[in-house]
Amino acid sequence: MDERRCRYCQKVFQPSKYQPLQVVCSEKACQQRRRVEYRRQKLTADEEYRQVCQDSSRKWRSRNRDYWKQYREKHPDAVTRNRDQQQARDRKQRLHDLANNTSVLDLKRSAASIWLLRAGAEDLANNNSVSAQVWVIEPLPRRIGPGSESCKQQRAGAFSVSAG
Repeated sequence: MDERRCRYCQKVFQPSKYQPLQVVCSEKACQQRRRVEYRRQKLTADEEYRQVCQDSSRKWRSRNRDYWKQYREKHPDAVTRNRDQQQARDRKQRLHDLANNTSVLDLKRSAASIWLLRAGAEDLANNNSVSAQVWVIEPLPRRIGPGSESCKQQRAGAFSVSAG
């Protein structure tokens, strides 16, 4: 028989005489990966299979309503680990949203820039540093003068923006 190389572990193996098209060795980890990959592809491609799996899960959950409550009571370390992992996922998602935020107002250029450094910045996409501009718009003191001036008659520079 011919020898083949396993798709997952790259080890050489002899295919089974009952499975001449075998491409994965018989190691437990490789067979598990093969089954997981097959199921993932089947769920994507086959609508009926996906629906049967969803119905099966729904039925099991309706028969075992208290399963997760009991599990959390019996495994407090898993609850803590899950909470920590969820908080890390939430932080990563917030940073991902921040890194992909492309809504920018194109205002006049300013020489003022501020660097914001905080925990979690290493998770930003490509770890690119981005400069930020902060505009401070200060209200002008009320002018005392004739109240009949129209907008066109006001002096130039009546409204100013300072960058700081």
